[in-house]
Amino acid sequence: MAIEIKAPTFPESVADGTVATWHKQPGDAVKRDELIVDIETDKVVLEVLATADGVLGAIVKGEGDTVLSDEVLGSIVEGGAAAAAPAAAAAPAAAAAAPAAAGADEDAIAAPAARKLAEENGINLASVKGTGKDGRVTKEDVVAAVEAKKAAPAAAPAKAAAPAAAAPVFAAGDRIEKRVPMTRVRATVAKRLVEAQSNMAMLTTFNEVDMTEVMALRSKYKDLFEKSHNGVRLGFMSFFVKAATEALKRFPAVNASIDGNDIVYHGYADIGVAVSSDRGLVVPVLRNAEHMSLAEIEGGIATFGKKARDGKLSMDEMTGGTFTITNGGTFGSMMSTPIVNPPQAAILGMHNIIQRPMAINGQVVIRPMMYLALSYDHRLIDGKEAVTFLVTIKNLLEDPARLLLDI
Repeated sequence: MAIEIKAPTFPESVADGTVATWHKQPGDAVKRDELIVDIETDKVVLEVLATADGVLGAIVKGEGDTVLSDEVLGSIVEGGAAAAAPAAAAAPAAAAAAPAAAGADEDAIAAPAARKLAEENGINLASVKGTGKDGRVTKEDVVAAVEAKKAAPAAAPAKAAAPAAAAPVFAAGDRIEKRVPMTRVRATVAKRLVEAQSNMAMLTTFNEVDMTEVMALRSKYKDLFEKSHNGVRLGFMSFFVKAATEALKRFPAVNASIDGNDIVYHGYADIGVAVSSDRGLVVPVLRNAEHMSLAEIEGGIATFGKKARDGKLSMDEMTGGTFTITNGGTFGSMMSTPIVNPPQAAILGMHNIIQRPMAINGQVVIRPMMYLALSYDHRLIDGKEAVTFLVTIKNLLEDPARLLLDI
């Protein structure tokens, strides 16, 4: 009995996906809930699991093909794996009786399971190099031949679907080029960033924050914090998220968005935290961050980071957000102008912390300083609001007790 393998049901915001990787090939045994194929969408990579035990049958959508919600990708022959076992057990008897068939491959020494798979896929056994005892062609040899046959005509789409790899390394003096298609995630990021600059009156304001108090607080309590919260580490991002949520309460326009001719004010703070992954920049969202503790924020960010590295972020975790924070300082950035993530109205950029001489009460002292950047949509946010919003964040971070006292 053949069971259809279907693409997942995509949310309304995702029109289609691309078949990224088939982890099984026709004839391979599969188990229920085993990963069969990855579907890459504009936001995340979705995993399609086997719904039954059996053998992978025909593949309808190859790597690089575009698929819609619930579209058929291939099929599983239920019970096929079990049927292969007795056939393999009968191999010695069948091999002895082999003077058998007509055709160029009748002299090839092969297990019955290998012969059956070769016949199903139009493979000439005489052309398959056997790796078994005395040159016997095994089922694995035939599977490899099937894969090679499939790969030959489909080489271009298969390469097109591969996730963006690291930049190629060329030898000194080489004058060659390598063209690598963008992944859907990278292409979507590029499209949205260009749209943001084309459709938005974007402006950036800067300030600097003295990180002395936050660093002292973190240094004093980080070990106790980690013990008290089951290994969750105290970083800087949680302070910025808390400061941002407090500032958003005071300046609701920064937490708003434009929908046609309407302004939508959000009575909650869903903070997107930009995370870099192998597939590109992703922005998972901390829901209702205004109600979260420092430990909950740090735990949420750590979970997002691990999921991003493993490609396990879900659609829900990537959807929405009323304000975004990005930290280029982790890569050594001293100053940048982050691009707003539509339909949001603003984004906060953090940068690296540098020891710099500062004039404090008439004295020159060395302080750990960080530049902050707030990019915002000038259609919605006035310059005064943007500047005072950023000053509010600066004041809250330079005196963290304000976060507890709500002043």
